Amino acid sequence: MTLLQFDYIDVLLKEGKNPPYSETDVKTMLKYCIPREYREVTDIAPDMRLTLHNAAHILGSASIHMHVGEGAHNLVYTGDIKYGFTRLFNNIDMRYPRLETLIMESTYGGKDAIQPNRQDAEDYLLRVIKETVERDGNILIPVFAVGRGQEIMLVIENFYRNGLLDTKCYIDGMTNQASAIHTAYPEYLRKGVQRRILQNDSPFTAEIFEPMHDKKREEVLEEKGIIVIASSGMLTGGASLDYFQRMAENQNNCMIFVGYQGEGSLGRKVQAGLTTLPITDSKGKTRAMNVKMRIETIEGFSGHSDRDQLLAYMRNLKPKPKRVLINHGERTRAADLARTISSRFKINASSPSNMDAIRLK
Repeated sequence: MTLLQFDYIDVLLKEGKNPPYSETDVKTMLKYCIPREYREVTDIAPDMRLTLHNAAHILGSASIHMHVGEGAHNLVYTGDIKYGFTRLFNNIDMRYPRLETLIMESTYGGKDAIQPNRQDAEDYLLRVIKETVERDGNILIPVFAVGRGQEIMLVIENFYRNGLLDTKCYIDGMTNQASAIHTAYPEYLRKGVQRRILQNDSPFTAEIFEPMHDKKREEVLEEKGIIVIASSGMLTGGASLDYFQRMAENQNNCMIFVGYQGEGSLGRKVQAGLTTLPITDSKGKTRAMNVKMRIETIEGFSGHSDRDQLLAYMRNLKPKPKRVLINHGERTRAADLARTISSRFKINASSPSNMDAIRLK
């Protein structure tokens, strides 16, 4: 949390904007934070108990179980969840003592939002990397620094360990610091990753990875056939945007999207086929940049559940809720998922609009 807050302040300052709070404010906030372990019950009011459950989305992500009154109502707010295989985390928690109302995300809740088989996604990633390396191109993988960065590192390290890839991979942006935090808390990671870290064989520090540190980006890109993993994941700023601008006009290069691209983001626009965009050079002059590099989107690595996984989560959740409220998704996807849950599971499901008030009981 602190890492992300400090980065937010840094990004705004670099853009010439005034942050709404300072690093001192963040440090003050930390004094009032009360960490809780998964499944640890906490009284947060005289008639309300809160319990955090593993959501398998990013490090420390949690679904929240609220026990209201003396059993008067039980609510689960999933937050972002991953119901499916990842190399980074153990499976999501599925069982609760009691559950009347479920609030569930719908990032990939629409009919069109089906991610491919994970093995197929990894195979295709390897193929795209090899094809780019063969023509002396470089590969840019924009990632969210927390979660997707580490997941993709584990996938690439697995290729390396199995002799499928020996391409040098540079890690830039906040991903390095985030990986260090993951290494410091192996107990929250998948058992195999946890065991390797405790045996001083962390996959995040494997030979194939090279942190940028003092290296200059233009020098790194002079090399041929390298991979760059950089944040941010939607090209909204940070190292990935700089690499994109440096690499876009070389048709031998390739950029691979492995995470969700939000509406309005540059990543979404490039993904949709944007070929020309204005950029400002080092001398302050604006020019048109032509996107000639290969653009690939490989689904299957997201920290969110796709539609099938969300429905599987509903099917296997114990106990079954009496009501489901769908949120955190594009409006049409949220509404479609709510209709499907209503018809398939015979549960009262809806996707409230902003500012709607709902009486739980």
